[in-house]
Amino acid sequence: MKLAVVILNWNGKKFLEQFLPQVIACSHPYAEVVVADNASTDDSVAFLREKFPEIRVIVNDSNGGFSKGYNDALKQIDAQYYCLLNSDIEVTPNWIQPVIELMDSDPSIAVCQPKIRSWHEPEKFEYAGAAGGFIDKYGYPFCRGRMFMDLEIDHGQYDDTCEVFWATGACMFVRADIYHEHGGLDEDFFAHMEEIDFCWRMKNSGYKVMYCAQSMVFHIGGGTLPKKSSRKTYLNFRNNILLLYKNLPHNRVIPVFMARFFLDGIAAVRFLFDSGFADAWAVVKAHFNFYSHLKYNLKKRKKIPHQAVSKILDKNLVVEYYLKHKNKFSDLNPDEFSK
Repeated sequence: MKLAVVILNWNGKKFLEQFLPQVIACSHPYAEVVVADNASTDDSVAFLREKFPEIRVIVNDSNGGFSKGYNDALKQIDAQYYCLLNSDIEVTPNWIQPVIELMDSDPSIAVCQPKIRSWHEPEKFEYAGAAGGFIDKYGYPFCRGRMFMDLEIDHGQYDDTCEVFWATGACMFVRADIYHEHGGLDEDFFAHMEEIDFCWRMKNSGYKVMYCAQSMVFHIGGGTLPKKSSRKTYLNFRNNILLLYKNLPHNRVIPVFMARFFLDGIAAVRFLFDSGFADAWAVVKAHFNFYSHLKYNLKKRKKIPHQAVSKILDKNLVVEYYLKHKNKFSDLNPDEFSK
């Protein structure tokens, strides 16, 4: 099979009912559609087997999170490419072919994502991926079309297919052989930023991560954890500093971590006043968890070839956004991104 579209499901029957028929219709004849169920406690599996007997269902033994769920499922799927697709994605006709043609044209492309627009506000980009992901030099992620919580209206300003720093896990195309060769997604992340870590590892290994503007999907978003969740805050901060430690060049680790210790302290104080103790404590817990596993994290770091990679903003995004009021990707200076 050229492509396997793999949907990881956990108690998402309502999304499967809503979006799976369109995925099947718009994937034929280019791809096999597979649903990998992460030990759901609703009747998702029974529903799939009754209503969609033509698709393959893989049932994982436990809910090990986004990373483990996909790693376990993809070991059982033989294809040249995988598309990791969230269950709350509405695909469009011809969403597959432009991406596969792009990846076929250049074997150095390991990962690619389509344009991601909001299902709730279809004229706007969606938070998780938009028109391709980037980070600043301190590890703050952002996208073309999304700066922090500001979402741009799609006027065609990002209709150019281009190289990016990371591709969204909501709809991520990846070469199967490279995925397995590099160990897949890091299961210690559980959920959030595992795709950024994977893409950074690919770039450290000399591969490209691309955005394909000719393909578009619509994403509901926020299906795994509520937007205001101390658990989500913890995972975002813990996983962010973990991906930095794993992937930064040697000469950047100490200065970046000194800056992040200060910046995350400010974030914790802000959480304390804005949203309460739980989120502030989540930031503190994230740092405790990372430093208490430093020896283990060092072993992971040693397995990665480190080098200076492209598409990193050589500025502090917090300063650019909050102090200089640059709330669109186009406001940033393109000469300030690493080449």
